[in-house]
Amino acid sequence: MARTVEGLLRRAGRGAVPPRGFTLLETSFALVVIGVGVLAFVEAHQAFIQNNSWSSRAATGTYLANEIREMMRRLPRHDPVTGLYFTGSGESAVLRGWGIETGEVDLTDFDDVDDFSGLVFGAAGTFEGPINAFGEVIPQTDVSGAVVIGSGGRPLPLRGWTQRVLVEKADPTNYGAGVGSAFFVPAGGGNPGRAVDRFPLRVTVVVEHMLDGALRAEEITRVTWVVPD
Repeated sequence: MARTVEGLLRRAGRGAVPPRGFTLLETSFALVVIGVGVLAFVEAHQAFIQNNSWSSRAATGTYLANEIREMMRRLPRHDPVTGLYFTGSGESAVLRGWGIETGEVDLTDFDDVDDFSGLVFGAAGTFEGPINAFGEVIPQTDVSGAVVIGSGGRPLPLRGWTQRVLVEKADPTNYGAGVGSAFFVPAGGGNPGRAVDRFPLRVTVVVEHMLDGALRAEEITRVTWVVPD
């Protein structure tokens, strides 16, 4: 009886199939699938971070452009006292009154739109910046929202941002076309003409940002509006 049981067990052992592990091919395929999945996740995460960064920069750029627009909103096109005028005559005539006038040295001195022609607010610009609608420099803040103070005890300006203001006279019949600051239409032949200071102005604010370590600034946004005659 014992021999019979032993024989049965021996025969059962010979017929048992040992457990099979993964082959090298299956393991390699699994590693490829896992690697592709991890790579896709990393790329998706990087794309999300880049898109989020660009959205934040675009929002900041639009805000900075509109701050300049708000500051200039109530200003007349040209100096309310002198306007635009020529000194001399003929080919030697020189336009006066366009841009910064004599005695205007500070932002609070600018009292008309054309005073802002060519101004840059920011690092290496005409004035410190960027600025808000009240002409105040916007400070840099840390992750907690606290204003960053420089070594001189003054708040540091918002790092890397620049506001560039472009002002030009526009064609009254086509605001998309600019004309020179000294351009005018002489009267004659039944045409009343158009004086040098009777043109609409087209104002463009270009906002640029330079990332830390970048070689040059990148244009983030530009806002354009027309000040009618």
